[in-house]
Amino acid sequence: MAGTLVLATACVAVLSACGGSSTLVVTQPSINGIQAGTSHAGQKLGFPSVATKNTTRVGGGDPIADAAGVALAVYPAQGPGTHPATVTIAPTDDWQAALASSVFMAAPLHAPVLLSGSGSLPSATADALATLAPYGSGAAGGAQVIRIGDTPRLKGKRTASIAGSNPYSVTAGIDRLQSAVAGRASPFVVVVSADHPAYAMPAAGWAAESGDPILFVSSSGVPTATRQALLSHQHPRIYVLGPPSVISAHVVAQLRHYGIVNRVGAQGPSANSVTFASYRDPPCVKGQPCAHVPGSFGWAMRSPGHGYVLLNAARTLDAAAAAPLSASGAYGPELLIDSPSKLPSSLLNFFLNYAVPGYAQEGPTAAVYDHGWVIGNTNAVSLAVQSELDYVLEVRPVSTTAKGP
Repeated sequence: MAGTLVLATACVAVLSACGGSSTLVVTQPSINGIQAGTSHAGQKLGFPSVATKNTTRVGGGDPIADAAGVALAVYPAQGPGTHPATVTIAPTDDWQAALASSVFMAAPLHAPVLLSGSGSLPSATADALATLAPYGSGAAGGAQVIRIGDTPRLKGKRTASIAGSNPYSVTAGIDRLQSAVAGRASPFVVVVSADHPAYAMPAAGWAAESGDPILFVSSSGVPTATRQALLSHQHPRIYVLGPPSVISAHVVAQLRHYGIVNRVGAQGPSANSVTFASYRDPPCVKGQPCAHVPGSFGWAMRSPGHGYVLLNAARTLDAAAAAPLSASGAYGPELLIDSPSKLPSSLLNFFLNYAVPGYAQEGPTAAVYDHGWVIGNTNAVSLAVQSELDYVLEVRPVSTTAKGP
């Protein structure tokens, strides 16, 4: 009987017509030889550990595997036009440089990030690089690989290398190369703390989408390499990401010597990522659509119809690994959870206030849709959180849109 639905009587729809005693008997269907309703069936199909109707998981056990998975999702490398021109190899032992290297995913390089230690390339990185087969970027002098910091030298690949004596000098070098290939220095700069990685993580997705560089400050002030980088932008608008407990008012006062400073952020990594995702400068005007337009800064995510990238705040390098998703496909900000097993209230409220898509009389086919990328295995983001995310991103009739799971 496996694989069949059996009705014990043909009178199921109207029981009274058959004496009111009919019984519906349903056997579990088999799927590829595995009994449905068991965990094995879900694993065989890839649901929900890989995807649900509104979410897709890149389920690597570590950021190295996540970076490889994301790069191949963005560049499947299976035909003309699906290979990147160049690929960034970022260091696993310098999270600041890894996050800053996300900017190379922006125009004109569009380079996904792969990760490596100082020895030989990890197998996931080596395999992904071989599949991606970058053909060389004219904007980067024909380089197929951009090597950041203390990462392996690659034989047989045209390589551009960025080195430095500390994270501040390496990230300043990343900024110089991005300005050179773009033909100008960005008028916007994101400044984050070198001491609080979870608060810096959301900057990676924005850098990948916008081309605005990430520069770092310490708890004591603005390092020399960062000062020199800011001077090269010729009085930019500087966006400090994080609350005063992360980047002090004293450090902000120092930054004002180099440009116009705006602080964006909130207490707690999750709330901080939400604030950054909804921010725009110039500010949104009440009663008018709030969207990112040329000449403005920020995601301005205050309406449905977008992509979102969900990360665990404890896996810093996942922000660099996932950054290409913020700059392609459905686009969208990187949002952080503090615990693998819970969607924080700040994040849930953000989705319910801004992201729940709805439709009216014209029906769901005329609606806008959201999509969530979940980064990391279930140790990073649980299936319960993925399922909750799927629920809040579901399109619903406007008149009955739910306000909670």
